[in-house]
Amino acid sequence: MRVLWLLVTAIIVNTPALAENLKVRIDGDRLRVSGDAIHFLTGRPLDRLHNGAVVTYVLQLTVRAERAGRVLSRLAERFTFSYDLWEEKFAVTKQGVPSRSASNLSPSGAESWCLDNLSIPAAQVPADRNVWLSVDYESEEPKDAAPNSDSPLTLGTLIDIFSRRPRNDQQVHGSVEIGPVSLDELRKKK
Repeated sequence: MRVLWLLVTAIIVNTPALAENLKVRIDGDRLRVSGDAIHFLTGRPLDRLHNGAVVTYVLQLTVRAERAGRVLSRLAERFTFSYDLWEEKFAVTKQGVPSRSASNLSPSGAESWCLDNLSIPAAQVPADRNVWLSVDYESEEPKDAAPNSDSPLTLGTLIDIFSRRPRNDQQVHGSVEIGPVSLDELRKKK
C-alpha cells in the first residue's frame, strides 16, 4: 500500500498542473497566454533577489498537437530579474532581440509581464485543430554555485563544495498547461 501511495504522489508531483485560470488569446498575429496561474518568484531564487543578486529565469511556451504529443511550435525566452531593496519592487529585462524592460513591478506584475512577452506566431498553429499549450519555467543556477575546475583543491574549497545546498534546492522550475484550445474558437470569441 505504501508503494502505491508513493507512486501516486510521484505522478501528481511530476505532472504539469492544468491551469483553469491560464488564458490563451490571439493578439494580432501572435498567440499569447496570460493569467495568474504561474508563480515562479519563490524559493531560493527569490531569497537571492532579496539579497541583492540578479536572477535569470527561462520561460518556454510550447504548442503541441496533443497533450503529450508532437511539438508544433516552441519559444524560449530569458528574463533577468533584479529587486529594488528600497522600493521593494522588481525590475525585469527580456534578453534577446528585441530587448525590453519594465520596472517598479510587484511579484505578480513581474510574472505577468514575462508572460505578456512570451508569444508564438499564430501562423505556426493549425487553426482548425485543438492544441495543448504549456508554459515551462526554470530559474538558472547562479554562476558561483558550480565548482570551478581550475581552482586548486584545498580544505577551504572542499568546505565550500560540501556546504552548498544541492542544485535542485537552488532552482525553481515548473510547468502549467492548458488545452485543448482551438484558434478558430479563440477568433470567434474576439
